[in-house]
Amino acid sequence: MRSILIGRIQEVLLDLGEILILCKETLVSVRYHRPSWRDFLGQLYFIGVKSQTVVVTTGAATGMVLCAQTFFQFHKVKMDTATGAVVSVGMCSELGPVLAGLMLTGRVGAAMAAELGTMKVTEQIDALRTLATHPVDQLVVPRVLATLVSAPLLTIESVFVGIVASYIVGVQLLGIDGAYYLSNMRRLTDPADVIMGLIKAVVFGAIISTVSCYKGLSCRGGAEGVGRATTESVVMASISILIVNFFLTLLLTRLFAGA
Repeated sequence: MRSILIGRIQEVLLDLGEILILCKETLVSVRYHRPSWRDFLGQLYFIGVKSQTVVVTTGAATGMVLCAQTFFQFHKVKMDTATGAVVSVGMCSELGPVLAGLMLTGRVGAAMAAELGTMKVTEQIDALRTLATHPVDQLVVPRVLATLVSAPLLTIESVFVGIVASYIVGVQLLGIDGAYYLSNMRRLTDPADVIMGLIKAVVFGAIISTVSCYKGLSCRGGAEGVGRATTESVVMASISILIVNFFLTLLLTRLFAGA
């Protein structure tokens, strides 16, 4: 049992080290090699535009259920009009970026790992090296840059739709006064909450793209290996988002509180 645990820890540390190496190679490629705009725009469409449906649906559902649950509890102490502030702060700083990141992981991260894994096992990546083309320049950089741009934009869209959906539920269905709902929302939602959510979205985008590309490029074992790499990329990226979110919350809260 102890040897299994030690082996698992070593495997995790090895993955972490290789991911950091991939991050370094990506940064070097961005600095010294001009990315292909065609590849970047193609990935931007696939990651950003085609992910809107799932992200918007998630944001709307989250905003509605958060509004309802908050109202049911606040109604007991006659604080109905504070519901909007709770929904706004929660969506901007926590639920918006986290849920958008998890949805992107399931849709985009899995696709990245499967696509690159298939290229790996069919030796297409080796063919790129034969043609003196670095796989990081051609395959990783456009995906990473597109995810870094798409993640905060999708998060903003998710938050906006979630807040609008919560307003409709709170005012039209639960009978909260609309003027007080919006007034408390504007008064108690700080710009720091919005900035915190955007910073988290960028970090989560980096995690999703880097982990997924790494798992795809390190894929082995044919079709079975592609499936395993896809599953591992989703699991690793999702867990990383949840863990990193906790530490980012502590760090950014202290940072903005000190400012």
